[in-house]
Amino acid sequence: MRFAIYGTGGVGGYFGGRLAEAGEDVTFIARGAHLAALRRDGLRVRSIAGDFHVHPARATDDPASIGTIDCVILAVKAWQVADALIAMRPLVGEQTLVLPLENGVEAAPQAAEAFGAEHALGGLCGILAWRGEPGEIVHAGVEPFVRFGELDNRPSERTQRLRAVLERARGVTAEIPDDIQVAIWSKFLFICAMSGIGAITRAPIGVTRSQPATRELIERMLDEIARVGRARGVALPEDAVARALRFIDRLPDSGTASMQRDIMDGRPSELESQNGAVVRLGRQAGIETPVNAWIHAALSPQEQRARGQLTFPV
Repeated sequence: MRFAIYGTGGVGGYFGGRLAEAGEDVTFIARGAHLAALRRDGLRVRSIAGDFHVHPARATDDPASIGTIDCVILAVKAWQVADALIAMRPLVGEQTLVLPLENGVEAAPQAAEAFGAEHALGGLCGILAWRGEPGEIVHAGVEPFVRFGELDNRPSERTQRLRAVLERARGVTAEIPDDIQVAIWSKFLFICAMSGIGAITRAPIGVTRSQPATRELIERMLDEIARVGRARGVALPEDAVARALRFIDRLPDSGTASMQRDIMDGRPSELESQNGAVVRLGRQAGIETPVNAWIHAALSPQEQRARGQLTFPV
């Protein structure tokens, strides 16, 4: 299959790199020094599942130069999705699939609105990875997986084909869940709680899950998110919160979420797509979300500062 990786950070770089390593036709879309390094030296991945090097690596900052392809893996930050969908339009032909792997619960509906529901899959992934030096991806934790499916959960030949391709890639597990919305919200539970507690405390997950006060906040965030999801018609299981907490407890002690790292580094983050989305979607559904609202409010000044909307010393 022909793939375009729109966003060559930790997620796009790792999964796109594994696909390229397996012999698939992959083009990475990147910018700046990262793009220059990819073109010059290829893509280097340092991984707990085995280091590898894709060289040469096909890379560009111009989607129009690629032409239409079979599948776009959309791996930008959640707040960048709207702009990415506009820029990637030249990649989408009659049969193109768009597979969003963002944190959050709104990327697939955005893709369906932009290109039509027939092009959009629901998707999520699990991996602890980030971009290191230009041209380098660091995979430090979690056995990498991709889960995806048709938005209406119908079986389809195209998702089976995509799963077969992904399963040929070393270091990747691919699954088609019975209910993709449940799968997306199940991930949203733990990543939103982990992001929020990490960003507000500046501490790794090994610390926040072990301290009684912060663990209680994690549990309360998880409960709020689950109630919002169910109010929106997502059939989350009764033990969804317990499952999310067990996943959090298995993460490496040093683990941090990308939203946390962005906020700590003074960069724009996914705050509005994570804890902010819980508050917004909860309000629409008539569900109170006091802990997520408090975290969102407390972090909002730093988010506005990162976006140039407020100025104050730190």
